[in-house]
Amino acid sequence: MKLLDLFKRTPKKPRRRAFEAASTGRLFNDWMTATKSADADIRYTLKAMRARSRDLAQNNDYARRYLDLVATNVVGPRGITLQVRAREPNGALDQLANQILERAFYQWGRPGICTVDGRLSWVDAQKVFIESVVRDGECFVLFVEDEANPFHFRLQFIDADLVDQDKNEVLPDGTQIRMGVEVDATGRPVAYYVKVRHPDDYQYSGQYVRDIRIPADRMIHAFRQDRVGQTRGTPWTATAMTRLKMLGGYEEAELVAARIGASKMGFFISESGDEFQADGPNADGTLNMNAQPGEFMQLPAGVNFKEYNPQHPSTAFREFEKAMLRGIASGLGVSYTSLANDLESVSYSSIRQGLLEERDQWRTVQHWMIEHFCQPVYLRWLRNALDFGAVSLPGNKYFKFSETQWVPRGWQWVDPRNEAEAQIVAINNGLMTRTQALAERGLDIEDVLRERASEDELITSVGVTLPGGTAPQNVAPGV
Repeated sequence: MKLLDLFKRTPKKPRRRAFEAASTGRLFNDWMTATKSADADIRYTLKAMRARSRDLAQNNDYARRYLDLVATNVVGPRGITLQVRAREPNGALDQLANQILERAFYQWGRPGICTVDGRLSWVDAQKVFIESVVRDGECFVLFVEDEANPFHFRLQFIDADLVDQDKNEVLPDGTQIRMGVEVDATGRPVAYYVKVRHPDDYQYSGQYVRDIRIPADRMIHAFRQDRVGQTRGTPWTATAMTRLKMLGGYEEAELVAARIGASKMGFFISESGDEFQADGPNADGTLNMNAQPGEFMQLPAGVNFKEYNPQHPSTAFREFEKAMLRGIASGLGVSYTSLANDLESVSYSSIRQGLLEERDQWRTVQHWMIEHFCQPVYLRWLRNALDFGAVSLPGNKYFKFSETQWVPRGWQWVDPRNEAEAQIVAINNGLMTRTQALAERGLDIEDVLRERASEDELITSVGVTLPGGTAPQNVAPGV
C-alpha cells in the first residue's frame, strides 16, 4: 500500500434533509411518533380526563378560578342579550316586531320557564353551558316541547356521562356509532344514544342502564373541535391538568412542612442510656417537658437536647410557583395576573397590554358561544313561538325574524378618560361608529338612546336642569 493511500478519505453518503422535530434517539425515546385519528386518541382517555377535570374544579383553587373567569368574562352579570334585527322590504328595521320578539324571549328566559327543571334562568343556562364545555369538554342540550310552557319550548341539559361513550359499532346502513354519537358517511351527527339515568348514581351503581336514541335535530352538542373528524370534545384544561395537580400537591406539602416548622420541637438524648424523667410520660409512653416564657431549665447530667427546626417554605417556593402558574395560565389561555390574582409587580402599560390580549380571547369564546348555543336556541324558540301562537306575529315570517344581533358583555376601560377621548376622536373622524363604541362596553345603541330620551323627557317634565341634561321646556312661570 502506498503512503498516499493512507490519507485518502472514503466519501461519505450525503445526509438527507429532514426536520429535527422528527429525530429519534435516547433524548426522544419518550416522544410519541405514532399517529392516530382524533377519535382514537379520545376514546380511551375521555372518561379519565373528564373525571380529573371535575376533580380539579372541585378541589383546586386555580382550576376553580379559571372556571369563574370564563363565566364572568364570557357571560357576565346580564348574559349575552338578544337584539332582533328583522327588517322591512325597504331595509328599515321593523321596530314593533323586534320589540315583541325581544320581550317574549325575555319572558321565556325567566327562572322556572326556560329549563325543564325550572331552576335556571336564561343567564343561568348560559353559565351552565360554558362551564360544562370548559370543564367536561362538551355540553349536550336537549330541545323539549312542553305544552305546559306558554312557548311550548324548554331546555334540558344532559350530563356528558349519559351519552354512551362505550357504544361503538357500524350499522347495517353504513352509518357509524362513535362514542355514543351516530354519524353518517360525511361525519354529520344523525342521533345520540343517551342513558336514561347516570350509570354511577348512588342509587343505581352497578345496574344495567338502557340507552335511548335521540335525533340530532333535537340536540345541541357543542365542543371545541381541535382536529378534523373529532366526534367528542375534551376538557379545555387538558394541557394544564398535570401541572395543576402536581402544583397543588407541592403547595400542600410545603404548607404541611411550614406548619411543622412553626411548631418548635426537639429531642432529649441521654448519652449514658439512663432513663430520663421530665414532666412525666404521655399516654403513649413518650417524654415531654413544658416550658414557660422567660424560663431557663437545667437538664440532668448526661442529657442533651437536639432541636428539630425545618425551614419551610423554602426561599425558592415563591418564584417556582410563579413559573408553574405562568405555564398553566398559557395552557388555559388567560393571563398570569388574572389566574393568580397577582398584581404586585405589574405596571399600567403591562397590565393594559395583558388585559387587551386576554379580552380578545374572551371575545373569541363569546362569538363561539353565540354561534353554537345562543342562536340555535333562539331559532328553535322562534319556530315554536310562531307555530303555537305564543307571539302575535305572522308564522310565515320565520326567516325575517331570524335575523339577530347578540350583544355580549363588555368591559370597563383601563384608563377611562384617555380611552374615551380616543373613541370620541375616532367617531368624529369616521373611524368608528357609536354602535361599535357602545358594543365594546356591552351596550346596545337602541337601549342607550331610548334610555336617554326617557331621561330627557323626565328632566323636562320635572323642570330641573342637570349637567349634561335637557333644560326645562314649557315650564309655567314661577316653577
